[in-house]
Amino acid sequence: MSNDLKSIRGKCFVLGDDIDTDQIIPAEHLVYDLDDPEESKKYGTFALSGVPLPQSGLPEGGTTFVPEGDWQSRFQIVVGGKNFGCGSSREHAPFAMAKAGAKAVVATSYARIFYRNCINGGYLIPATSLEDLSKVYRTGDEVEIDASANKIRNISQGLEHELAPLGDVAEIIAAGNVFEYAKQMGMVG
Repeated sequence: MSNDLKSIRGKCFVLGDDIDTDQIIPAEHLVYDLDDPEESKKYGTFALSGVPLPQSGLPEGGTTFVPEGDWQSRFQIVVGGKNFGCGSSREHAPFAMAKAGAKAVVATSYARIFYRNCINGGYLIPATSLEDLSKVYRTGDEVEIDASANKIRNISQGLEHELAPLGDVAEIIAAGNVFEYAKQMGMVG
């Protein structure tokens, strides 16, 4: 399966700096089978459940990424600050967010292993913003990412911001994951 690099549109969920992998998927929820369709829904259920509320950008009283009792979020794009995905190197973090329905993360910087796990597994598009959008965007804003033009538009606020080009990882993202890319390039059979 390939990812559409032209446009991702949906509501955003805004977080701050230093969101670590234990906040993205707390360790006590790492017991479910990633390959079992029913069990893997639990990763969606608990995605971002370790984030303390309220965070910057959240509406008064806070909100959760996934409604209680569900495994799907109403947010397709997560906006963070610096050092997104720090902490342990678990690939479960981007998997959990993707399982809940997220398509992309936009942050000013990433922990390297989280960034690679997003791409290698084909879970999320990790877009890098040139300014800290977590200070400008609000949870629930309607946004659109145009990765081919390196832009993000906040439709709700009438704003447009630059994103860093995806560079060489764009081909891996378009292929769906690193293994599909390797097959397409004739690196593996």
